Amino acid sequence: MTFHKKTIALGIAACISTSLCSLPAYASDKQTTKAENKKQQTIADLTKNHTKHEGLFTLFQSNKSGAVLLQLNESQLNSEFIHFAQILDGSGDFGFRGNYRGGTVYTFNRVFNRIEIRAENQHFYFAPSNAVSGAKDANINRPIVASVKIKAHDEKSGDILIDAKSIFLTEALKQIKPSKNPKQKPGKRRTLGKLSKDKTKYLALHNYPKNTDLSIEYVYDNGAPVRPTVTRPTSADFAFTDDRSINIHVRHSLVPMPENSFKARFDDPRIGYFGQTKYDMTSLQDPTPYRDVINRWHLEKKDPNAAVSEPIEPIVWWIENTTPLEYRDTIKQAALAWNPAFEKAGFKNAIVVKVQPDDAKWDAGDLRYNVMRWTSSPKVRFSGYGPSFANPKTGQILGSDIMLELSSFRRRLDTLDLFSGTQATTSNDHHDHSALFESAQFGQAALNASSASSADKARFISEYLHYLVLHEVGHTLGLNHNMRSSQLHSKDKVQSIMPSDNLPLTGSVMEYPAINFAPHGKKQGLYYTTMAGPYDNWAIEYGYSSALDNAHAEQQRLNKILARSTELGNAFGNDADDMRAPGKAIDPRVNIYDLSNDAIGYATDRLETVNILVSDLLNRSIVEGESYQGLVTDYALLNREYHNNVGVISRYIGGVYVERDFAGQKNAKTPFTPVPEKEQRRAMQALSNFVFAPNAFSVDQALAQHLQTQRRFFFNYSKTEDPKFHDMALRTQKSVLNHVLHPVVLKRIVDTELYGNEFKLDEVFAELTNAIFKVDARKDVNSFRRNLQREYVNRLIKIANNDKLGASQQSIQALARYNLKEIKDMIKRRKGDTVSAAHKEQLIYLISKTLNPNGKA
Repeated sequence: MTFHKKTIALGIAACISTSLCSLPAYASDKQTTKAENKKQQTIADLTKNHTKHEGLFTLFQSNKSGAVLLQLNESQLNSEFIHFAQILDGSGDFGFRGNYRGGTVYTFNRVFNRIEIRAENQHFYFAPSNAVSGAKDANINRPIVASVKIKAHDEKSGDILIDAKSIFLTEALKQIKPSKNPKQKPGKRRTLGKLSKDKTKYLALHNYPKNTDLSIEYVYDNGAPVRPTVTRPTSADFAFTDDRSINIHVRHSLVPMPENSFKARFDDPRIGYFGQTKYDMTSLQDPTPYRDVINRWHLEKKDPNAAVSEPIEPIVWWIENTTPLEYRDTIKQAALAWNPAFEKAGFKNAIVVKVQPDDAKWDAGDLRYNVMRWTSSPKVRFSGYGPSFANPKTGQILGSDIMLELSSFRRRLDTLDLFSGTQATTSNDHHDHSALFESAQFGQAALNASSASSADKARFISEYLHYLVLHEVGHTLGLNHNMRSSQLHSKDKVQSIMPSDNLPLTGSVMEYPAINFAPHGKKQGLYYTTMAGPYDNWAIEYGYSSALDNAHAEQQRLNKILARSTELGNAFGNDADDMRAPGKAIDPRVNIYDLSNDAIGYATDRLETVNILVSDLLNRSIVEGESYQGLVTDYALLNREYHNNVGVISRYIGGVYVERDFAGQKNAKTPFTPVPEKEQRRAMQALSNFVFAPNAFSVDQALAQHLQTQRRFFFNYSKTEDPKFHDMALRTQKSVLNHVLHPVVLKRIVDTELYGNEFKLDEVFAELTNAIFKVDARKDVNSFRRNLQREYVNRLIKIANNDKLGASQQSIQALARYNLKEIKDMIKRRKGDTVSAAHKEQLIYLISKTLNPNGKA
């Protein structure tokens, strides 16, 4: 049957004008019947030949294709659910087992024949009593991350059936593939290709009354991937079997918004918890309209009237059944070592530890179980990792896992600065837990190089594991790092603490301290702290002590606890304050790799210890019948320790002590105090002796001739295998200059002269110039010093020629030019052997070009 176009147009016009008619059914009777039958399909019809998984959300999985349908009931519409993603298994830089990916609040909303999933913003607070709360959604994004067509609706029960594919087999709920870094150079790292619709699939469905979990294998295909240039392969490179196809296993979890008596507790800058950022949008008086809340577990006393009571529900930890038997007791004791801190907060047996049975029906990925798990990864990112999953609304911790890395117990390096002159690191991310790993590696190398007994080596491993678990459990309790806690004791005190003394080495276990390895000739004490420190006890009391019913009285109670922040053992500074990177932060006491309240003295002791250990390394690290790889590894680890301690010392130059005490607080200190001149000069002298001196990087000839890595196939194809001693030395020297001559540090030195800094900028430059040039200005200059002097001159030239500094920083530029002239005058006689004279001639030429660009060089 055919119709004239004009007739159809008239019919449409009539419908528009009257709204009382319907368009004629031009489709065939057969097509109409098919459409009607499709519309009439019920949930039962669509879920035939499916396996039903009942739980929070009912799931149906096709027995033929594996496709999954999700059923919603009416009560779940417009209700809030917390979504949480966890990496079950990653690949290289694309996540790792146990990697938590944060929580988001989602709602399922019906819009006509579709279900929309919206992400609900949790960062803003509107007081209900304020009329402005009626506009609380204004200008706040509520993105629709997925829109799914309803497949069936049961009018009687209200149940709705949708296809889960566009929710879970995509990146709708959580971005998996990293966004492109515009600063990343091509070929530096592997990149993921396009998400494969055919290969991406459900691995498993886990459904429980209070949570629905789906495990997904995301597959990213790239027919012609850009592979990073690998000159000397590491075990991490072999983790990619074929990077044309890279898979990442992710477990999605949905849990309902908790309804309980949990009360949020506000964050405070004097103490360090992870938490949720909140802004008070109806506050007009407060200059800090923040309502940030801390992450903590929901602990309630069985006996509310008792000073100390067991909790109704303790924090239960399970030791995964894959854990080596010899480590289980140490792990258990380390986790339970937090209980004394909870007793001070009013809870007895707050933490309970159990071992997962070998026949357990549950898996470690189940959010209902907090599990200490193990991996032995090709690419070691951390020694341990202890994240937690919290309610974005209140900060209530709902679940946690701890990943322990067996590879961190090995005295092994994948990349050696010995050959390339670059840092031998365990990760590209210096803000992870690789510092603990590096500390453990140095400890093992030092024990080996000092011919320690097997008993000492066993004690070291036990204390390291104990500390590692203590640290990671602390994270799962909500605590973030405290990089200032290593300043608790004096240098002599911390080196004398023995395992039997029952004393902490640091104010907190949430620290990356130097391993407490005894200086040469001293008795070995405690390697790592094995108990919670005074800061930890104080922080747990603030976070977990039971609240009073009266709001005003409760705030007074908390204020009284917080007022103790000025006590010595409660000093705090986290990653945002630490100075591990050049030019970052300002307080040198907030740092990694340091120990004691005399970090300069402690680091100096460590530098001397490293030199002593290296001097006898040839006799200690060679095993008859084996290659020299052990010697190479020990040498590289000791050199890395040297490098790290030099960094600790350098941060005191241009540093500022920071205190976060509140105005009027008892014993409050001034917020900003420049590091005393005496300490800055002391740091500069240590650097002169251990970094800039002519003999700072001398190498024993016999040792140098034996530093040979074990050959592996063609691993040395594009690199020579001889040690690059000058590159190693220059790398450490440059790391000091990177900090002291950093634009931010130079500006800070000038600024702090206004409020107490007595180690002025001209003196900093003068000290550097004298340390780097004076001793050999009129004689031979060895090869290490020639490299250093050229590096320093080049940096001064760069500062002198930097017009972008502007008038406000002209003193920096002027002093750079002044010191270039001083250097020229110092070396103008060009004395020394031929190569030294040529070196000085070259420097004079470069300096002259800068000082007199239009004149004769």
